[in-house]
Amino acid sequence: MLRLNLAREAYWLDLGLGVRVRVEPLTTALMVAARSDPAVRRLPEGTSDDEIAVIFGKVLAERAILDWEGVGDSNGNATPVTPEGIAALLDIWPVFEKFQMGYVAKGLELDQEKNASAPSPTGSTAGAKATARRARPARAAAPAKTARKS
Repeated sequence: MLRLNLAREAYWLDLGLGVRVRVEPLTTALMVAARSDPAVRRLPEGTSDDEIAVIFGKVLAERAILDWEGVGDSNGNATPVTPEGIAALLDIWPVFEKFQMGYVAKGLELDQEKNASAPSPTGSTAGAKATARRARPARAAAPAKTARKS
């Protein structure tokens, strides 16, 4: 069953290393906006899946991250959320991985969930409904009329 979050409120996501970010819910509008971003659209043919994931993740994060805690400059002073700061934060592998798994993958799981079929109770066709009908027996053909010879 798909559980809808009708509140559509931002929430905090823990990214490890003492960092947490407040993000918008991952919606269709947010995904479409990220896919339409020039940084994603201008990727050349043949760009590796890993490169696409990094660029798309950063573009999506720029749109989704509203606030953060545990992020500071080189002197330890808290810094405001900026596109450059988000890119730098996601350049840290464990943080990027947590963002991908905790935010992006959750949205993709929902996408797969809504496209899935209900599991069958015992095997791949056990839950299937029969649609074929038993054929009616063929009627016996009437004997062919033969011409009488006189």
